[in-house]
Amino acid sequence: MALLDILEFPDPRLRTVARSVTEVNDRIVTLCDDMLETMYAAPGIGLAASQVNVHQRLLVVDVSEDKSEPLVFINPEIVESDGRIETDEGCLSIPGFYEPVIRFEKIQIKALDRQGEVFVIDAEDLLSVCIQHEMDHLAGKLFVDYISTTKRQIIRKKLLKQQKYRD
Repeated sequence: MALLDILEFPDPRLRTVARSVTEVNDRIVTLCDDMLETMYAAPGIGLAASQVNVHQRLLVVDVSEDKSEPLVFINPEIVESDGRIETDEGCLSIPGFYEPVIRFEKIQIKALDRQGEVFVIDAEDLLSVCIQHEMDHLAGKLFVDYISTTKRQIIRKKLLKQQKYRD
């Protein structure tokens, strides 16, 4: 397994809309493993392939306390949704910033697993929020798109300044 580089806002590649995975093969399974390792090391609770500059519809999450429940979603789609919940969201691609975002409280997701088999899962609360957040990445959308333009510009400037000092 390998640690992958996570793109950071305002990198324009984060705005790329991901393509469907056409075949779950060894390359995709390796990508899933590498994404999980990268997510845990970051540390985070979710990671979309778009964040590691692979623009395919694939995401991984693990919202368990002890990081023992990794989930892989290939070509995920929301088939049902209910309720609303507001939570402060952060993002590995927007490090150090948290803003309130309103999402569905409960969702039902249909996806492929790492063996290429279709599965359906009901998610609520943090798991629901995390999956929706990562699915936004696959559509080229970031949580800062839900906040005011002024706040988004402030975050952009601060991150650019931090990135400049790291380079």
